[in-house]
Amino acid sequence: MNTQTRSNSPDIYSILSQTQRLRVSDGQIKPVLDGCSNTSQLLVLIWSQLGDFDNLEYAWWLQREKELLSSRGITIRAIGIGNRNSGVKFCEYTGFPQEWLFVDAIAEIHAILGLYRGLSIQFPILSTSQKAWLNLMLMCAGIGSPGTLKEVFRGYTGDRKAPQLIADSEVVDGTHLPPIKGSFFSNAVGEGFQRPFELATLRLRNMTEVLSNWNTYVPNSSYLTQRGGTFLFDSQGKLIYEHRDRGILGFAENMSNPLTCLFV
Repeated sequence: MNTQTRSNSPDIYSILSQTQRLRVSDGQIKPVLDGCSNTSQLLVLIWSQLGDFDNLEYAWWLQREKELLSSRGITIRAIGIGNRNSGVKFCEYTGFPQEWLFVDAIAEIHAILGLYRGLSIQFPILSTSQKAWLNLMLMCAGIGSPGTLKEVFRGYTGDRKAPQLIADSEVVDGTHLPPIKGSFFSNAVGEGFQRPFELATLRLRNMTEVLSNWNTYVPNSSYLTQRGGTFLFDSQGKLIYEHRDRGILGFAENMSNPLTCLFV
């Protein structure tokens, strides 16, 4: 089990099994674990703001490995901060199934589970939203957000421990730059690993998407700094893995291959 799992942790499965939130697929208030009773493993993702780049990147990895996740019998549920419009937009962009996604407008489940609120310096005079923005900017600079700058640089410098992210035949657009074909990276530096600027290109596409639809993705900016967590349970509801995000771009223990923890 991940070393972040603590012996005095609350009964997370019990908490989640009693949690109801708005389900994006139908707009109904439903138990988050509805339909999860007969599964080999259950992966519950507590996401930050649905406009947070971490979550778009996380969903990209889930989409990439969806066949492997399915073959392992892993059922997935997620709760993100936002409203139904946020959830619909998120699912349309990422391909994450709407019936798997629930929304929590005030990050209540995050507080219950004791997830990191992020940097929360109380600047005088500023409004709650302005404080959240300023704290977020400080976190982006690595303050109160360990590992963030290292992870940002990894997106530009490449990572030979990570898999190739963009297929040679794939075309990446939606970045306000000319479309980039995956073969560009192969011709420049090779293939079979994460090439320089490859991850940064995908992150730029995510950033463009969110900033172009900011009010939809982030209806309330008060929770910009709130971080999330990953919880994996066995068929009996026993917690077998957890990861509590400590900062921006820290949604996995191994960012080179974020889903590795699920397949050990």
